[in-house]
Amino acid sequence: MSWQADGWLDGLRWLPSPNFGERPAGEPVSLVVIHTISLPPDEFGGDRVEDFFLNRLDPAAHPYFSTIAGLQVSAHFYIRRDGRVIQFVGCDQRAWHAGQSCWCERDNCNDYSVGIELEGSDTQPYDPAQYPALWSLLDVLRQRYPITAIAGHCHIAPGRKTDPGPFFDWPALRARYPGLTLAAEISA
Repeated sequence: MSWQADGWLDGLRWLPSPNFGERPAGEPVSLVVIHTISLPPDEFGGDRVEDFFLNRLDPAAHPYFSTIAGLQVSAHFYIRRDGRVIQFVGCDQRAWHAGQSCWCERDNCNDYSVGIELEGSDTQPYDPAQYPALWSLLDVLRQRYPITAIAGHCHIAPGRKTDPGPFFDWPALRARYPGLTLAAEISA
């Protein structure tokens, strides 16, 4: 994978989301936030997550969708169950993935983080194909940005979010990236 303008990666499917903004001037990307998403909850496949990030999710298609209608949300990346990666926002831009959040006494994590959504839920293990895709993505992100930490959404928005959930393999992440700060170890 190679980098293009505004932090887009070649070799991935690009679906540009309208839900992004500029990062504050001089704010380096230093944090990766891992998320979990499935729409409807606990159902995998289809294009509903893509539709959600592109503001075209039909609120009448499922009762749950009416509860999130009108939200403007995005992430930089989405890793499907089969390991395919889709990019929605260039990494030099601020995706709207973290919401009200705080990391190491710094608010507004969207300002200095990259958000990676894994197709999954709190009730089921991730597919093994998702981890190699995540590792490859983290490797290229670390080549471009001074990333010092990886957190789950649950760590930056405790009490509000639970993802990436109990099935995320934090030990495998630690083994792969021994020099990074992992929120799961700080809050454990």
